[in-house]
Formats: sequence, C-alpha cells, structure tokens
Amino acid sequence: MELACLDLEGVLIPEIWIKFAEKTGIEELKATTRDIPCYDELMTMRLGVLAKHNLGLNEIQEVISTLSPLDGAKEFVDWLRERFQVIILSDTFYEFAGPLMKQLGYPTLFCHKLGVDESGKVVDYKIRQPNPKRQSIVAFKSLYYRTIAAGDSYNDTTMLAEADAGILFKSPQNVIDEFPQYPAVHTYEDLKKEFIKASDRNLTL
Repeated sequence: MELACLDLEGVLIPEIWIKFAEKTGIEELKATTRDIPCYDELMTMRLGVLAKHNLGLNEIQEVISTLSPLDGAKEFVDWLRERFQVIILSDTFYEFAGPLMKQLGYPTLFCHKLGVDESGKVVDYKIRQPNPKRQSIVAFKSLYYRTIAAGDSYNDTTMLAEADAGILFKSPQNVIDEFPQYPAVHTYEDLKKEFIKASDRNLTL
C-alpha cells in the first residue's frame, strides 16, 4: 500500500493565522510559510505579536470554530482514503486542528503542540522534531512504504523531495517558480490525476 502525505493548511483547510489576522486586523499575522520559509522565525514573530496585543489561545480557537474545510476538501480526502493510506503532515498545532479534523473525518494527523500558560496565553511552541515533514517520510520509507506527498509552501518542499513523488497544490507562483521539478496543480480533480500518475498501481478516478 502507498501512503498519501498531505499538508493541511492551504491544501485542505484555510490558513488559520490568515483568518485570525483578518478577524483581528493585525496585518503581521497574515505571514505564512509561503512568505517566511524559516518556521522558527515565523513562529517567534507570531508569539511576539500575540503578546503585544494580549491575545491568547481562546481568541484563536473562537475564530477556528467558525471555519470549514476548503470547498471539495472533504470529498477529496474521502476519495484518497479509498485508494491510499492518508496521513496529514502539518506545521499546525493540535490545539488548533481539532474542529477542522472532525469535519474532514479525522484523518491521521502529525503536527505540533503549543505551550499555553494558566491564563490561556500562548508562551511557547513544541516542534515534534526538526524538519518533521521530511523525517516522517524518512520513517515511512524505513518501513518500506512508498510515499506520495502534496503541499503548497516552502516548508513542504523537503517533504516533497524525500517522497517517492511530490506535488505542489494551490501554491503561490514564487514557490512554483523555485521548484519547477514538481507538477503544480490548483484543483482537487487535477490533484487526483497527479496522485494516479504517481502511483505504481492501476488506479482510476
């Protein structure tokens, strides 16, 4: 059996930090790994902004409770799970993802944890391991699984490189231009076709 490894935000669900930025009007929080490739730099900036504006986990979760998966995402995940073992490899946090994972039918999720104090302020973040998306693929390969990965941002590219096949999905043009070795598609129908092309098996739509 082949594994389908997907990024979460921007691929199946909206970018949570962007939605929170729109709700609060804080422009700095619109930055994502599409803009800042270094995740530590990005998260350090985010925690500083939250502290400056006295915002915490409760305020972020309130916004998340209003969100839904991207149009067609649930149907795509259902289609994929009939043909592959599906694992979500994300740089989001378990404290964020729950309501949206429920709407997607609870696919397996590997992500990170937040450090939250007794008042609900986000004071730290705990990365599962260095370069976690790539290292997950390395681990799957050590178990002799064949992996096909799809993502949209800079922080997905080491995962795509390590996988047996990598696909860019809904990526901005700067990422597509920098990584022309990966097919780039923008609809779930085209993404299905790329998974079929990348598979060693005789799959159909």
